[in-house]
Amino acid sequence: MRTKVTELLEIQYPIIQGGLAYLAYSELASAVSEAGGLGQITAMSLSSPEALRQEIQKVRKQTKKPFGVNFAIGEHGRTFEHMLQVAIEENVPVISMTGGNPAPILEKLRGTTIKKLVLVAAKRQAVKAEELGADAVMVVGYEGGGHLGRADTGTIVLVPQVVDAVSIPVIASGGIGDGRGLMAALALGAEGIEMGTRFIATKECVHAHPTYKEQLIAATENDTTVIKRSIGTPARALTNAWTEKIIAIETKDPTYDDLKEYISGEANKNYIYEGNQDKGFGWAGQVVGRIQEELSVADLMTKIMEEAKQIRLNWKA
Repeated sequence: MRTKVTELLEIQYPIIQGGLAYLAYSELASAVSEAGGLGQITAMSLSSPEALRQEIQKVRKQTKKPFGVNFAIGEHGRTFEHMLQVAIEENVPVISMTGGNPAPILEKLRGTTIKKLVLVAAKRQAVKAEELGADAVMVVGYEGGGHLGRADTGTIVLVPQVVDAVSIPVIASGGIGDGRGLMAALALGAEGIEMGTRFIATKECVHAHPTYKEQLIAATENDTTVIKRSIGTPARALTNAWTEKIIAIETKDPTYDDLKEYISGEANKNYIYEGNQDKGFGWAGQVVGRIQEELSVADLMTKIMEEAKQIRLNWKA
């Protein structure tokens, strides 16, 4: 399957693994890339620039295929310059940006051969990303897991709006986890897809606790909750006792400090690493309603492409 995204990123299939804070490390990234997609390392979850350099080098030992490094630049109080310098020094094939203002990163990457992807949640953001020099935009709809846009616009409406507004390739994200989602995205005018939640329920996502994976598989599309809306940074997580506490606090017009303990990276890790849902939460999109099993990355990619091929054959028939 050749699209503008496969040509841009020099990958076999137009499937990109999301940044997945605290989970997207060398094991998962290399498996996705080796299977024909674009795997990514989550830079800002790592403890130091040297830790990022080590993860990049681990990926290169496990696959010769292109991969990316994701920068979640919207986190409170975090700076990314020291991590970005390592990615540039290592000349990684792709850098993606999620959250916050991508302009400083795009400026530093100007003149390099590194491909630049920006996650957006609105047409306006996509147009701006193109103006700033992005090579492609990833468009996340309301169905997605993790951080979303402030408008409740679904993927099926948002993607064609962005396709019509920019000239660079568009990658669809949010609610996609199988071959049907891939072909739907292509029909909407996208050149590829990004998946986050679906890649958590894979064998190579080794840092995710079994309880987290089991609950992703057991959940329906009604078992997720949007938190942090009260402070202007809405994000979708699995519904549990912890997210219910967050929602209860949010009904009282809280400040960021009121929520900080509950939405922190530590609370996230309590659940995704330890499986302790009484003390933390895990990000998840509505696509959980389409996840029935944990697969290896290679088997998942094969299944997606076989489903897509069958849909294409049915269209021709």
